[in-house]
Amino acid sequence: MYTVYILQSIKNGSYYIGHTSDLSKRLSEHNNGFTYSTRNHIPWEVVFQKDFDEKGFAQHIELKIKKMKSRKFIEKLIRGEISNDFFERP
Repeated sequence: MYTVYILQSIKNGSYYIGHTSDLSKRLSEHNNGFTYSTRNHIPWEVVFQKDFDEKGFAQHIELKIKKMKSRKFIEKLIRGEISNDFFERP
């Protein structure tokens, strides 16, 4: 099982999008400064997560979210306002 997740910085409200097979471990890594791109925005909290059976598809969804390049889109996703069609295979 692989999880696509969105973290939000409690410090400044910024978002981080990633995927992992162990969300609890990964969140700990982010909050303990092991990830270069997130260490300046500690602490983080999980605000969105969605599970997938295949790593490759989880990576695909992560990149699809990142390509949207939109804070508004991310916030709609967090609120559950994005259709499940977004997560369907092409």
